[in-house]
Amino acid sequence: MSEVRISAEPRTDFGKGGARRTRRAGKVPAVVYGHGEKPLHISLPSLELAAAIRKGGANQLIAIEVTDGTRELVIPKDIQRDPLRDEIVHADLLIVRRGEKVTTEVPLSFTGEVEKGGLVVHELTALSVEAEATHIPESIEVDLEGLTIGSQRVVSEITAPEGVVILTDGEQTVATVSEPRGEAPAEDEEAEAAEAEEAPAEAAAAAE
Repeated sequence: MSEVRISAEPRTDFGKGGARRTRRAGKVPAVVYGHGEKPLHISLPSLELAAAIRKGGANQLIAIEVTDGTRELVIPKDIQRDPLRDEIVHADLLIVRRGEKVTTEVPLSFTGEVEKGGLVVHELTALSVEAEATHIPESIEVDLEGLTIGSQRVVSEITAPEGVVILTDGEQTVATVSEPRGEAPAEDEEAEAAEAEEAPAEAAAAAE
């Protein structure tokens, strides 16, 4: 995954009031930590950070360049969003080193056509993996081509990208193909209609 460069500013205005002022200025309060370094409090341009996350997802590699000269390579560890506006309100960023392996979650992408009429049920949407920090895949492909109704795909059947080790239990089900509940057969509908017609006649007979 290619890295995105974002300029940042040191943040000295803390607390809820400070965070609100940072956001009003169009920036996101963030904390950079890891590798035994003292936590670094910074603010990032909201639009640039949001664009980076949209581009590479939760594992986007970001080269932070702080105005005081500090430079760090990070990946998002926790992104907090406003539940109503879906805007990023705070970010925890983990320092990584080139060549270092990290454990993270990678989303799944599903390809292939299953048996006609089959309904795909996704049991998992992401896998836990170990990968080199600068080569975390954007997604892992799950091929469902040819799966029949009643069959499933498990983790052990997924081919991981080169250099990626899947940590999720291999016996876990990733997706199943089920038969959707269709309309009632014609004979059942006819039987229900006949019962509906007989009911008033039976009621009238009972009344007599």
